[in-house]
Amino acid sequence: MKKINLIKQLNLTQNYLSALRAIFVIATSMAISSCGNTKGATYFYETPDTQFVTSTEDLEPIIQENDLLSITVSSINPEAAEMFNDSNISQAQTANAVGNVANISGYLVDQDGFIRFPVLGKIKASGKTKKALREEITSILDDRKLLLDPIVDIRYLNYKVSVLGEVKNPTVLTVPSEKISIFEALGLAGDITIYGVKENVVILREEGGVKKLARVDLTTDDIFSSPYYYLKSNDVVYVAANKTRISSSSQANLWVPVILSAISLGIVAIVNFK
Repeated sequence: MKKINLIKQLNLTQNYLSALRAIFVIATSMAISSCGNTKGATYFYETPDTQFVTSTEDLEPIIQENDLLSITVSSINPEAAEMFNDSNISQAQTANAVGNVANISGYLVDQDGFIRFPVLGKIKASGKTKKALREEITSILDDRKLLLDPIVDIRYLNYKVSVLGEVKNPTVLTVPSEKISIFEALGLAGDITIYGVKENVVILREEGGVKKLARVDLTTDDIFSSPYYYLKSNDVVYVAANKTRISSSSQANLWVPVILSAISLGIVAIVNFK
């Protein structure tokens, strides 16, 4: 009888050790498979020292409905220009990279594409660049002789881009300078995590009522000549998760029961051995 019990105990111990070896092999395989190559984890892999010319001709966005504009008029007679600066009263909210929210005021482009400007009335704004709208308002002020040598300055108050997916801090960024590159946006969002796919970053953009989707590879120097190197207002940058990230949860759910079973088997073997 003692011999039979000893054999059973040895079998249990062997089963326990076999289970531990299997877990070790599986864990090692998962660790090896999760290690990405250097190219996929690095920006500008093997890019030599060089120079790139990036076109900025098409950076100025087209004004669209629901845009919020700051329009300031000045001239050599400040008192006369004051009446044109009293109606920046349309309210909106904006959030910065750290989540602070502030109220801002400006001229809201309505659903018909117009703004309501003091004295001048309704002016068509949508479909134009800031430069075109600025020249139009300046021309009207000159033609009507409302101001002497008027200077019109227009800025976007809702120039923003969104960064989502596998970044440290997904966020909506307001861009006061109205110019931001994809790397600056990613930097403000805390950069791509080790689980993000740098070779296949998606950019969503809407122009002229048409929604566009583009994919860019941030590991090559092609990004510098891409029209998506500089982001435009309302662009959305999405960083997809790699296979390791996607499978990690399912793998954990799969192997946790196995590990627990192996531990239980080991405890039973130890108890019986004693």
